[in-house]
Amino acid sequence: MTELTPLQNLWLTETIRLREEHAGPLDDLEANRLARTGGGDLPSRIQRRARWLADRDGLTPALKHWLHGARLALVLLSLFAVLSGAGLAFAALGQTPVNVFWALGSLLGLNLILLLSWALGLVFAGEHGATLGRVWLWLSEKLARDAKAAQLAPALLLLLQRRKLNRWALGTLVNGLWLLAMLSALIVLLMLMATRRYGFVWETTILSAETFIHMTRTLGSLPALLGFNVPTVEMIRASGDAALDIESARQAWATWLVGVLVVYGVLPRLLLTLLCWWRWNSGKAALPLDLNLPGYAQLRERLMPTSERLGVNDPAPAQLHRVDNSVGELTSEGALLVAIELDEQRPWPPALPKSVSNAGILDSRESRHKLLEQLSRFPPARLAIACDPRRSPDRGSLALIAELARNAGATRVWLLQAPPGEALDADRLGDWHVALQQLELPFADCAPLNWLETGHD
Repeated sequence: MTELTPLQNLWLTETIRLREEHAGPLDDLEANRLARTGGGDLPSRIQRRARWLADRDGLTPALKHWLHGARLALVLLSLFAVLSGAGLAFAALGQTPVNVFWALGSLLGLNLILLLSWALGLVFAGEHGATLGRVWLWLSEKLARDAKAAQLAPALLLLLQRRKLNRWALGTLVNGLWLLAMLSALIVLLMLMATRRYGFVWETTILSAETFIHMTRTLGSLPALLGFNVPTVEMIRASGDAALDIESARQAWATWLVGVLVVYGVLPRLLLTLLCWWRWNSGKAALPLDLNLPGYAQLRERLMPTSERLGVNDPAPAQLHRVDNSVGELTSEGALLVAIELDEQRPWPPALPKSVSNAGILDSRESRHKLLEQLSRFPPARLAIACDPRRSPDRGSLALIAELARNAGATRVWLLQAPPGEALDADRLGDWHVALQQLELPFADCAPLNWLETGHD
């Protein structure tokens, strides 16, 4: 298994819960057994079960694809923010001479309006950045290019909404992108001012000069605390008629414009990005699994039972799952012969070589559970499973065969001959062949004792 973060494990667990809520219970016999074997409290067992099911059903790779798409979507949005910020700077200095308040509106107007909207949404509605968040989620799904990834976004939103972490996650995204746009505008503004000579004026039809003087001095009071120059009253008054061809006046206006952009554009977005990032990280670390949800509450008895239960309780799956060995990297040794539900008329076991162990006949839940627990700790290199083809290949027997095979290095199924004087039903034998072919397990009607002993036929 690839390593996942705690949030990603919770995310997969929530995705599995939603799948079972809408499509019905999954085939989880082995997942439940492995979750019980691993021990721990109920949340850890639920997450272990969900991780196994996610790996089996392809949700873990889908999560990786979704995250890759999310990163690519974030890169595209960041590029858009940089270009937008540069466009704001070019628009601000596009006039000759530069109207200082028109330039200020171009640089800060949209930013301040959306910042106010964000703050009001945070206080009153608890949701903000919905449009930009939906764009990011939509881009993430499109760029993931995985059909199973479509189930992940709703699960993530539901998971985060329980502790209202979505507001801080989207807040980090929104304010971070605006911070990038403001920084881009600031850098382009400085580059333009460093390479070109600009004159600054202010113009009005209905307002008085004293109004502009007061507005300029008021807006420049906070930047002045950080060392940015503010034009004098005489400079402000003189700039109402024409751009002053004085070096000190041009520098004073340019410094004032840069200072206002830094204080009212860059710094608020920077502080809000850091705040949202801190709240997101602290909340993410303490995000729990909500055991009161119906999908998790019904797993309690299966994963932490008062008495262990084995057997088939779930509806049949659309098709049998392939047997993928998970013990290839583990230490597996020895050979084992086991039989499933043989009647008392058949002598058992046959004469076995000394190197082959007999696991007996699995005819009860207790015996099945005991053997599966043993195989999960000490998987054999070779396993032969004897079955009576006079019985129908029911779902419970096939699920047990698949579980046994997953816990062995190599597996063969032995379809026993009928007792003397009795014939096998051809249709039922054909059903066994079809079922075992779906499981991709080799089978034969003769004892694989030589293979069990030596590994060769």
